[in-house]
Amino acid sequence: MTGSNGPRAKPIPPPPLAEPLPQLADTIQPHGVLLVLDPAADTILQVSENSQTHLGVAAQPLVGAPLSTLMSPEQGEALRRVAPAIADRPLPLPLTVTTPAGPLPCDGFLHRTATALILELEPTIATAPADFLSVHGLVRQTLDRIQQADSSLALLQSVVAAIQDLTGYDRVLICQFDAQGAGEVVAEAKGAGVSSFLGQRFPATDIPPAIRESYAQGKLRAIPQIQAEPVPLFPRLHPPTGHPLDLSRAVLRSSAPCSVAYYTNMGVASALVLSLCQARTLWGVVSCHHLTPKRLSYEIRAACEFIAQMAASELANQLRQEDLQQRAKLSALRSELIASITQAHNLMDALIQPEERLLTLVAASGAAICLGHELTLIGTTPTADQVQALIEWADRHITEPLFHTPCLSQTYPEAEAFKATASGLLLLRISRVQHYLILWFRPEVIQSIAWAGNPEAGVQVDAQGQIQLGPRTSFALWRETVYATALPWQPFEISGAIDLRNAIVGIVLNKADELARLNQELQHSNRELTAFAYAAAHDLKEPLRGIYNYANILMEDYAAILDEDGLDYLAEIQAFSQRMETLINALLRVAQLRQTQLKRSLTDLNHLLAEAVAIVRASRPDIPFELRLPRSLPQIQCDAPLLNEVFRNLISNAIKYHDRPDRWVEVGYRDPDQGSRDAEAATPTWVFYVQDNGIGIQAEHLSEVFKLFKRLHPQERYGDGAGVGLAIVNQIIERHGGRIWVESTPGQGSTFFFTLADA
Repeated sequence: MTGSNGPRAKPIPPPPLAEPLPQLADTIQPHGVLLVLDPAADTILQVSENSQTHLGVAAQPLVGAPLSTLMSPEQGEALRRVAPAIADRPLPLPLTVTTPAGPLPCDGFLHRTATALILELEPTIATAPADFLSVHGLVRQTLDRIQQADSSLALLQSVVAAIQDLTGYDRVLICQFDAQGAGEVVAEAKGAGVSSFLGQRFPATDIPPAIRESYAQGKLRAIPQIQAEPVPLFPRLHPPTGHPLDLSRAVLRSSAPCSVAYYTNMGVASALVLSLCQARTLWGVVSCHHLTPKRLSYEIRAACEFIAQMAASELANQLRQEDLQQRAKLSALRSELIASITQAHNLMDALIQPEERLLTLVAASGAAICLGHELTLIGTTPTADQVQALIEWADRHITEPLFHTPCLSQTYPEAEAFKATASGLLLLRISRVQHYLILWFRPEVIQSIAWAGNPEAGVQVDAQGQIQLGPRTSFALWRETVYATALPWQPFEISGAIDLRNAIVGIVLNKADELARLNQELQHSNRELTAFAYAAAHDLKEPLRGIYNYANILMEDYAAILDEDGLDYLAEIQAFSQRMETLINALLRVAQLRQTQLKRSLTDLNHLLAEAVAIVRASRPDIPFELRLPRSLPQIQCDAPLLNEVFRNLISNAIKYHDRPDRWVEVGYRDPDQGSRDAEAATPTWVFYVQDNGIGIQAEHLSEVFKLFKRLHPQERYGDGAGVGLAIVNQIIERHGGRIWVESTPGQGSTFFFTLADA
């Protein structure tokens, strides 16, 4: 049947509980026997009152009897041996129990509490060899299908189909839980004539907290007969404590009356529930229903549990992969947008051209961009006046950089007037000082949510007006219509909007409203860095020289009494001290560059390059190389000594990182109108390059080479540089208002490009 409670903004959340739900039952299901043993597993302290039915011995005579009354000394000793290693989950054990009617094979389950060992016995359901092989083959096929599934939905559907084949249950479904605990049936396999729950939702109140916590621990729950009479223990109270025994981890634990009524109202006579957990969080459950009582063998249950565990693990990978693919797609789009912002002179143009890019970034149907007093609308939006009123409201009430809601009218009632175009809002505040905002809109989506029965039917009010939870009496299809609500904003869409804000602030605005404070901090940091560098040069180099000199004295004066290892150690000390002095000198040079004032002058780069090459040849006479100069270099305004250092570093690296005898280095340039990446700059910009035929650089390291103290090779290969040369080059180029990058093919060589403005 179909019903409706009228339009409202969103489903009513689960009500608060007036009091905690009762503890799980301290009785068991009648298809097995439960024995409570002392911690040493010698004596029976309690036994379920159905022992006569299964073991042929009444409960009372067994209490106080030794365990050997029911099993051989060898089995008793085996129990005592494994008992100390029992963890949280019951340990399955194949056992044979001695009864008046003869040996009884049982599936045993052993776990411990603080005061006792609990041994559960289920008479074994014989599995024919052919059936066992069929189970094994089905599990193997299921695992293959799970691993080959190309989507999370296909994976889940293969799981329910396989578990139905294994168990023979009338209906097997997977229910996924949302953040509020409500469930939705996302996969289902059922027999002919059995009602379907696929696509329907179950409220969070359908699963009491104690039972949900049990599922979250990954426990399998089997109930062969829902209406079976619960069996108490004898004696009822646990002797060591005088209280009912905690059976929350027992396999045979009987169902709470609320659960019995729930399943009965659903028309289910037997059930099996398997948890799907990810990172200790309950993602969902596999719920199996049978319309008549049905008991499964332990082998079948174990196979189902294994499939569920593998499915949960593979599902996590599948969902992660789907999420990564979506994130990668949006990340590429965001990178494209950021690149446009970086190159454009007008922020508004970069944001709205093309319009689809900004909208696709967060799957919006419309957007409003507010840059100071300039407001631009793209896509499907409210009117300009309505958007302006919304911005004024946001300025007064929203202080966070980001605000999002799928139902704007709940927070801003005036949005009811334009719910068709803007029920959902994602607001990104880029700068409060500059009054820069982006607002994305999503239209109303009138949703018809299918619930398995009225979700509020399990909420009851007692005579005192307190809210209580009880089992729902109907699971007939019940539809709820939701108005004035858009599709929710996904986490990766929200994080993408934040990344966009950070990029705009960092690249375009340069944090204009924080510039003064940052400049002060930068000046302070620079002063501290310079002071530290000079202190390092003076205070650290002196003890290093002492270490080197004392090591040299020991090698010269005490060589006769030192063995070969001792001399090697002293040589290592000298090498390390020299290495440290090199690093300190490099650090000092970096600090000096930050403080150096550029002294630009018109410079003939041909003379400057010749000087740099001469210095490199003199410092590395053992490495011959050919200098290639396709054409004469231009004259430009630059700081000649610093640019000389750039050429020296680049050429020195070019001949050092080499593995062939015919080394060559080519130095050239492109004219400002021939491919300059800064062609739109106000002043002419040259692009120079230094190319070599060396070992090249792997693609993943191209962005790393300009970092301070970054070496791509062990120190013993290609010389003993400090890893600062390219960092210094980068600083010099940046000081000139340019930038540097590298293109490389491993095994063929590298080309370093850098720009210089002819200022």
